[in-house]
Amino acid sequence: MNKNKLIAALLCLMPLAASAAGPAIVRHKIPGSDFPIAQAVTLPAGTAISFVSGQVPPLVDKSADPNSLAAFGDTKTQTEGVLKKIAEVLKGMGLSMGDVVKMQVFLVGDPAKGGKADVAGFMQAYTQFFGGAQPNLPARAVVQVAALSNPGWLVEIEVVAAKK
Repeated sequence: MNKNKLIAALLCLMPLAASAAGPAIVRHKIPGSDFPIAQAVTLPAGTAISFVSGQVPPLVDKSADPNSLAAFGDTKTQTEGVLKKIAEVLKGMGLSMGDVVKMQVFLVGDPAKGGKADVAGFMQAYTQFFGGAQPNLPARAVVQVAALSNPGWLVEIEVVAAKK
């Protein structure tokens, strides 16, 4: 087979190779919005899906009562710590924050905010991980809960990650 015929044959096979890889994960943007979440995420057949259990904040002040807000910090501090823990769990699985397709966030009302969830503090930390340099946005829900199992925790986050 001459060189030109070989090149022509390979070019004919390229679309087949691309389709063998299958469709990519699709993140549907919220129409007319730049809010850093996806409206929905579509996973094609053959996508590996990993469910990461709810992660809670790490201790930031070891001298404080381990059942107090002082031990874990405010909502922003706790969110940063939780998202760093999630990043480490994902890294250990060969994944990254860019592979997160779904996030469920549980926020406890902050006594310093009149018992309301500090969504602004949460968003300040969240946008350090999603929507800036890392553009793969997850579908997400944020709910305020009465309490978590430690009175010092204001944040718990669970995620689903997927990789094609």
